[in-house]
Amino acid sequence: MSMKQNYLILFLFLIASFEVYSQDVPVVPLDEVEVSDTQLKRYSNTQQTRVLTDSVLTNNSASLTTVLNFTTPIYFKENGLGMVSSPSFRGTTAQQTAVLWNGININSQLNGQTDFNTVNSRTFDAIEVRSGGGSVLFGSGAIGGSVHLNNYIQFDKGLSASALLKYGSFNTLDATAKATLSKKDYSLQVGVSRLSSDNDFDFVQTDGSNSNGQFYNTTVNLNGGYKINDKNLLKYYSYWYDGERHFSVINPTDVKTKYGDYNTRNLLEWDGFYGKWISKLKLAYITEVYKYYANIDNDTHTNGKAKSMIGRYDLAYKVSPKLLLNSVIDITSTTGEGSSIPETNRTITAFNVMAKHQLTDKLLYEVTARKEFTDAYESPFLYSLGINYNLTKHYAISANGSKNFRIPTYNDLYWAGSGNPDLKPETSTQYEISNTYSSKYITLEATGFYSDIEDMIQWIPTGSLWAPVNIQRVKNYGVEGQMKASLKLNEHSRVVFQANYAYTVSKDRETDKQLVYVPYHKGGASLTYSFNQFSFVYQSLYVGEVFLLADNNPRYVLDGYSVANAGVDYTFGKQKTYTLGVKFNNIWNKAYQAMANRYMPGTNFNIYLHFKL
Repeated sequence: MSMKQNYLILFLFLIASFEVYSQDVPVVPLDEVEVSDTQLKRYSNTQQTRVLTDSVLTNNSASLTTVLNFTTPIYFKENGLGMVSSPSFRGTTAQQTAVLWNGININSQLNGQTDFNTVNSRTFDAIEVRSGGGSVLFGSGAIGGSVHLNNYIQFDKGLSASALLKYGSFNTLDATAKATLSKKDYSLQVGVSRLSSDNDFDFVQTDGSNSNGQFYNTTVNLNGGYKINDKNLLKYYSYWYDGERHFSVINPTDVKTKYGDYNTRNLLEWDGFYGKWISKLKLAYITEVYKYYANIDNDTHTNGKAKSMIGRYDLAYKVSPKLLLNSVIDITSTTGEGSSIPETNRTITAFNVMAKHQLTDKLLYEVTARKEFTDAYESPFLYSLGINYNLTKHYAISANGSKNFRIPTYNDLYWAGSGNPDLKPETSTQYEISNTYSSKYITLEATGFYSDIEDMIQWIPTGSLWAPVNIQRVKNYGVEGQMKASLKLNEHSRVVFQANYAYTVSKDRETDKQLVYVPYHKGGASLTYSFNQFSFVYQSLYVGEVFLLADNNPRYVLDGYSVANAGVDYTFGKQKTYTLGVKFNNIWNKAYQAMANRYMPGTNFNIYLHFKL
């Protein structure tokens, strides 16, 4: 299917939809908070999601790695503090984790992943984590799970502003300022964040120190909404990121390197509410540019860049209060090039159909399907089926089965001398079942999962070069659990306890060996105690040992580790509030590595002031 045919189909689909809207139907009132990630909101009733609150984002580092490492079962392969950070959901890879910004998949078109140490968590109003397969809804990469970065458009809320300033060890500066003007018919939000550090910490129990680890990044957000009338709403989101990192060296004599990246995102959305019909048209333009300096003492560098134009039309029909039907057409056109990639264009067209039905007061089911068309690879048919059943007022059980995929990246397909244009997408068949108990004081969740990944892409030596091939088949299974308990001790004090744990088996089917850098055990917990204006928090993280070689040789194992953080703050003021606090990280000064030979810092601290208007 050619690009012109794709756009013709989209145009005809839009025309047909608008003809439907010519009917005189009652108006659906707009929500006070308008979100663009509607697929997450509508079709996540049968899979576990975790919402990170504002207090969680404030109490942790700005890096998304730190936030998720302590609060979710996601495992991170981090090449040292602030360096490249790769997430692993349920034993999968970073490329098998989808990251969405206001409903748009933003994984790199070049390498297929998002580096979580380049995402400033304070830039967003909400961060949600969805475990399990989601490729039907969120596209390529959503095999292990997805992370959703969302900004809210709110109306009739007046003027609000906040600022957070942190300063700590290693000359680390973390600053964020936000302001929102929200009236009856329009809303405007501006946010600026800056994170920088010398990152020159001493190693624990050794004589070395972190060399060439300095970094900085700046993020700017501009979001707005305008109510044209009772039926139509315009929204605009923009994102600008500029960062540079010097990559830490293992030995003082190693050649020093650095990496700079510059990303932009722009999204325009038109929402229409026409009685039982809901229309959402999105147009997005996303760019990514990087430069890698193999030696910082000269200006020679390699580079890569990609730009994507995305058109998406989402049409939902509320058949009844209990039945929702949905169709989506999505066209993505990407141009990429670099030092080792010739300029290449590819266009992907995707069609989705979805349904959610509250069959009875206790039983709900979801059915979704997706098919993509492109000349770059042969796309599989994707599907998902889930049910949720409330056995009692407090106890519910849900089950989900799905087929998911990850497309080959530009590097996989087009890398000069090595790219393989015959690659097939990775596919995964997955099943999971969850149990949830919820009452006034406590919530408990336990999920068992299984997945079978086929045609996993690996780069292997072929003569004097390396090339990607579909070779590996992997099975993943295990359990995840989380709990939250909240107890008000008296009128002035409250205790909140949260915990999460994951047991993960991820094995190569041919060798029956655990994959490297996949721990069997990972867990975390936090305890928050509030008394009047004082608040105390204690966090702990445990990561089990991991194998360093594919044959699981016990002599080559990276030891597990346990670290803890603690902090205290005081809030004063009524209409305008000020919070002054201090936090100590790795309070027991443990020596540990998240990746082999990549030491993490010992005890360090930051002090902060948080202002809210």
